[in-house]
Amino acid sequence: MKAVFPGSFDPFTKGHEAIVHRAIKYFDTIYIAIGENSSKLNFFELDKRIKHIQSLFDDEKIKILTFKGLTVDLCRELEADFILRGLRDGKDFEFEKSIAQMNYKMTGIDTFFLLTNEELSSINSSIVREIYKNGGKISDFVTNSHILV
Repeated sequence: MKAVFPGSFDPFTKGHEAIVHRAIKYFDTIYIAIGENSSKLNFFELDKRIKHIQSLFDDEKIKILTFKGLTVDLCRELEADFILRGLRDGKDFEFEKSIAQMNYKMTGIDTFFLLTNEELSSINSSIVREIYKNGGKISDFVTNSHILV
């Protein structure tokens, strides 16, 4: 079975990393799919985000790619069985549930949810960016953060 783990991953945090490490036992392949959204201004450059994620995984079952458009279209193209999502809290669940239901209605592709480890549940890419923008250290929240900066 194959899963697509989509996101902007700006940056890819220790929470994202933990979800992939836990999910790999359920899937033959996990595609970490970095979405390119022309209307969204990303903080970290795309090529640095790719190199950063590559530095975290040495497993042939994990593939890193970029995409534009709908995640479900990418899933069809890759013949993926599931969309993989991590949930930090109830707000994440409510948001992700609606997207998962719409994706299923459009394509029949289910979403596989994993709860984030409690010690990582406060990590949020937006907050990590703010810490970095204001001169703070992000290595507690992002493994190999030196690759991004």
